[in-house]
Amino acid sequence: MRPTILLSLLLCSALHAQDISGRWVTVDDNTGKRRSVVEITVTNGIATGRIVEIFDKTKLDKTCATCTDDRKGKNVLGMEIIRNMEKDGQEWEGGTIVDPDNGKVYDCRLWLEDGMLKVRGYVAFFYRTQMWERETK
Repeated sequence: MRPTILLSLLLCSALHAQDISGRWVTVDDNTGKRRSVVEITVTNGIATGRIVEIFDKTKLDKTCATCTDDRKGKNVLGMEIIRNMEKDGQEWEGGTIVDPDNGKVYDCRLWLEDGMLKVRGYVAFFYRTQMWERETK
């Protein structure tokens, strides 16, 4: 294979690996069980994430009764939980994430590390980081 073709393939592969767009599987911190699939899209440099699948079929009709913004009373399935993320170097920040279980909205940072999406929600110095894995079908 010609060196320029090989270099182009490697570059394309590396760029895709840094892309947060796509479908990500969330995992329950306590049980380790898969909870949902969040689809992240980037439009005009702004990333958003929406719950597109819930694994526990008993929760398909769940709403966010405790949300205090425009998501109050809305179905969790289909809900935009990540909003207004902007890329800053290797990270995405400046946006928010909502926990549909308690309705709380947190500042958010996203970054890729070892093929996993690190999702950090925080208030001041207090934070929690989850690791989401890219969905494979």
